[in-house]
Amino acid sequence: MSDLAVGLRYLGRGQRWVGAHTRWFGFGLIPALLAFLLYAAALTGLAFWADDIATWATPFADDWGSPWQSVLRTLFAVLLWLGALLLAVLTFTAVTLLIGDPFYEKLSEQVEESEGGCPPGPDRPLWRELWISLRDSLYVLYRALLYALPLFLLGFVPVLGQTVVPVLGICVSGFFLTLELTSVAMQRRDIPVRERLRLLRTRRGLAIGFGAPLVLAFLVPFVAVLLMPGAVAGAALLVRDVLDEQPPATPPPAHPEPPPYGSPDTYGVRPSGPPTGTPRSTG
Repeated sequence: MSDLAVGLRYLGRGQRWVGAHTRWFGFGLIPALLAFLLYAAALTGLAFWADDIATWATPFADDWGSPWQSVLRTLFAVLLWLGALLLAVLTFTAVTLLIGDPFYEKLSEQVEESEGGCPPGPDRPLWRELWISLRDSLYVLYRALLYALPLFLLGFVPVLGQTVVPVLGICVSGFFLTLELTSVAMQRRDIPVRERLRLLRTRRGLAIGFGAPLVLAFLVPFVAVLLMPGAVAGAALLVRDVLDEQPPATPPPAHPEPPPYGSPDTYGVRPSGPPTGTPRSTG
C-alpha cells in the first residue's frame, strides 16, 4: 500500500510542478488538445453506430423474443462502447506523446534539470525517435490487450462483470498508462521497452498508484488534456525513483590537498613518519 501512496504523490508533484511553471503547462496542452479532439470524434461516431454494430454482431438473436433480444444487444452495445473507451484511455497517452514528442521531451528535460540534472539523450534524428516511440507504443498496446480482452469477456458475467472486473480494468489500464508516460524519460536513457516493463513490474504498486487515478480522471471529458502536462512531469520524477537516481552530491575539490604523511593504507591507518624519500635530519 505504501507504493500506491508514493505513486499518487508523484502524480501530485508533477501537477504542482507544471502549476508553478505555467509556461510549460501551456506548452504541454497543445498536443493533448489535438489528440482529445480526434478521440472525441471517434467515440461520438461509435456511440451513434453502436446499435447497428450490435445487431450485425448478434444475428443468432434475431429470433429471440422480447425482452432478451434487446437486453443482449443493448448490453453488447454498451460493452462495445466501454471497451472502445478503455482502448482510448490506453492509447490516448501514446497518441498524445507521439504528436507532441518534441514538446514533452523538452518538458521532461526541464523537470529533471530542476531535480539535479538531466542525463543526455542518445544522438538520434527526430524521425528515428518518432519511429521508436510508435514501435514501443504498439508493443505496450499489444501487452495491454492481452489483459483487456479477457476482462472484456468477463464483463458479461453477472455480478463479477459489474464489480470486480471494472476495478481490475482500472488497475491494468493504470499500470500500462504509467508505462507509456515514463517512456519519455526512459527513452532518453535508451532503455528498451521490455526493460521498462520489467522495471515497473518490480514496483507494480507504484505504477498503479500513479496511473490508476489518471485512468479515472481521463474518463471525464477534457480532464485528460489538463492533466497531461503534469502527468509527463510526474512520470519524469517517478523514473528517477525507479532507477534510484539521486541528485549529485557536492563535487569534491578539483585539486584536493594531499593528506599529511601519505594516504591511509587498506585498514585506514596512516603511515607514520615523514613521507618516503624525505631525508631524516642528522642534526
